[in-house]
This record gives sequence, C-alpha cells and structure tokens, in this order.
Amino acid sequence: MNAPESLPGQFFSNEVIENLDNFWMPFTANRQYKAKPKVLVSAEGMYYQSDDGRKILDGTAGLWCCNAGHSRCEITAAVTQQIAQLDYAPTFQLGHPLAFQLAERLSSLAPADLNKVFFTNSGSEAVDTALKIALAYHQANGDHNRTRLIGREKGYHGVGFGGISVGGISNNRKAFIPQLPGVDHLRHTLDLERNAFSRGLTQYGVEFADDLERLCQLHDPSTIAAVIVEPIAGSVGVIIPPQGYLKRLREICDRHGILLIFDEVITGYGRVGKAFASQRYDVIPDIMATAKGITNGAIPMGATFAKDFIYNTFMQGPEHTIEFFHGFTFSGHPVAAAAALATMDVYDKENLFEKAIELESYWEDAAHSLKGVGNVIDIRNYGLIAGIELSSRKGEPGTRAYDVFNQCFFEEDLLIRTTGDIIALSPPLIIQKNQIDRIFDILTRVIKTIN
Repeated sequence: MNAPESLPGQFFSNEVIENLDNFWMPFTANRQYKAKPKVLVSAEGMYYQSDDGRKILDGTAGLWCCNAGHSRCEITAAVTQQIAQLDYAPTFQLGHPLAFQLAERLSSLAPADLNKVFFTNSGSEAVDTALKIALAYHQANGDHNRTRLIGREKGYHGVGFGGISVGGISNNRKAFIPQLPGVDHLRHTLDLERNAFSRGLTQYGVEFADDLERLCQLHDPSTIAAVIVEPIAGSVGVIIPPQGYLKRLREICDRHGILLIFDEVITGYGRVGKAFASQRYDVIPDIMATAKGITNGAIPMGATFAKDFIYNTFMQGPEHTIEFFHGFTFSGHPVAAAAALATMDVYDKENLFEKAIELESYWEDAAHSLKGVGNVIDIRNYGLIAGIELSSRKGEPGTRAYDVFNQCFFEEDLLIRTTGDIIALSPPLIIQKNQIDRIFDILTRVIKTIN
C-alpha cells in the first residue's frame, strides 16, 4: 500500500501548538523534545504526516499497535456508529452486547482454553489484572502461601505498581520505592557472546529457564504464585527467546504448581505471524495479558485472558457475591469494543497474520543486511519485529541511537523507535516489500553517517 498524495485530517498551524509547556509528556525527555518538537497531524495506511507536510513512513506501527495500518475506514465507521448509539455503559452489575461479543470473538482466537476475558484499558492494566488474578486464584484455591511473583531482568510489564515490580528495567523502578514485596527476577536471556546476529530464535540459552529452579530452591516453590515473562521482550530492545526456553519454563511451572503468565501486549494480534506468540511457540500460558493491536491503536483497550480452570475456581460460594473485586470504569467500553471487533474483521479479511509469516524471511534478510555496517553489534528478528543494537558512545549511552532516530525523522521521513542504543522496528502488517527495502536502505545510510 503506497502513501496517498494527500492524507486526511486538518493541518494544525504553529499557533495551535505554540505552547508546549502544559503537556507533561510520557517516557519523553521533555526539555529535549520541546526544544525541537516532532509533531504528527494525520495518518493513513503506512504513513504519518508531519505538521510541516512531510509523509513519514511508519516503521513502528505507532507504538507497536497499529498492526493494520492507520486510519482504517472500517474501524472509523464502527466507532462512529457505536458512539452515536451507545457512547458509554457501565459493566459493574450491568452489560452491553458488544463486550460479550468481543469476549467470545477473542476467546476463539486464543490458544487452548484461555476462554475467559477480562477487559482493561491498557497493557499496564492488563498486566496488573493478570497478577491479581494469579494471586487471588491461589487464595480462592486455598493455597494461601503462594504470594510470591517472579518476573525477569530486562522485562517490561507496563507502569502500574505490579508491572514495575515484576518488571526488570531499572529506570522504571528506581524512583518508585517501595514496590510490591515478595518479588524476584529470573536472569534475562540476552547473550551477545553466543547469539549475536541470530536469525529468528536464538540457538543458545535454553538453560536460562533453569534459573527458575534456582528461585524455587531459594524461596520454596510452594510460596510462588506466578511467573510472568514476555515471549519476546520488546520495549527493552527486542530480545528473542532461545529455542526451547519457553517450553522449559512451562515444564518447571507445571512441576511446581506455579501459574505461567505471558505478557503479549506487544506480540499479540499478529505481530509474529499468529494471533499470539504462544501459538507460534506452541507454549500455552495460564494467563495472558494483551492490548495495543486489539483495537489497532484506535481506542485504548486491553484484555487479560485466563484459562477456564482459573475462572471456575472463583465461581464458588453464594451466587450473589462478587467473586473478584477488581475492575475499571471503562472495562469493556462499548466504543472500544466496537473498534476491536472491527479490527478483528480487518485482520481476518486481509489475512494479516498470515502476511506476517509470508514477509518474515524477506524482513529478516533486509534487517541482516545491516551486518557489517559500522557500530552495529547485533541484529535480532522474529515475525515482523527487528532490533538493531549499536555500540554505545563512551559515557553517553543512548545518544548514538537517538541521533539515528532524529536523522531518520527529520531528514529521511522515517519513524523508528529507540531504547538505549537499540533501534526497534515493528511496522504495520500491511507493509510492502518496497517499503521494507526503503526502511533498511535509510537505516544503512543514516547509521553510516552517525559517529
């Protein structure tokens, strides 16, 4: 899909955004950004349009979420119709049709018996919901000692207190003390010495899963409620799991009665060529957190899936009692549900999950064409995801990749994402081969110019 000659949306004059002071921007160096802002005013297909009229090729699907491309008319129509018919309806002791329809639709996509869907408004909320379900499940099951949660170093699980506690990124944690007690972390699986420039799953490192046995011996497995990992760690810079790693985690959890939670906020809804990474890897978690691609980024929404046996454990006692004291004002919001149902229709109609598989080899070859380019020390890929790791400047970590980011945006009309000195790519699944070529041609040229 090529960019149209003009993109929809009203351009905003400089006067509209001349005051940048009041918006405290998330995950942004606010002073740096406001000195030289990057402003997007409209989007369609594979392209954003900037406030100065440039078409920006989207190499990141927004923020890992616009899997079907931007401004899809089918989603717009569904949202417009729904907001006119039923703009809001609470789901506390009430319901509306679309929430039930969407839950049924999603459960049909999910692996195995992950049939129960709890709606949230974001990936952070989906993760915290997953953690609360895990803890409450063991209490409902009479296993009161299981209160410990295990995350992983370099893991990102959103910004709720649960998510940052099980997460393993120091900058997300260090200012927010105290966090949840009784949390420990597995070793991360990034191993450049053995796995640099791997294609797809890394060859070495299945033994990293055995670190869970170490934590079981340290804490006693009967105290551990759940382990949470990302099948692919995205936000920290695309860390691909070693072959067999996730299966071994599953086996250890089963052996000790520990629930396994997958955070598929990034990998869900087609990013790796199946609806969920658990299906691609043939490893089924007990609980799964999702968001982002569920509505193609059009409306905030998340969904936490749980296996039937977990839900059924809660369904005890008097029927008039609330089984799980948890929820959000906007859980299952009707407009978000309409957007999600329309999104699922687009995915089905255009076979976008299958397209990610079809393009995977081409994407992989294009990404690995950067091997040998100066300062590139690793390339990692899976599905339509790629991470290009650059060496860091002495005493200035992150600045080399940020300079690449700026030059791509301002001079090459390409949007990429960086985390530290790693370039992360996750384009909309509608991408064409010529657009893949353009992304990596630009990156090759820009990286060569950045010292």
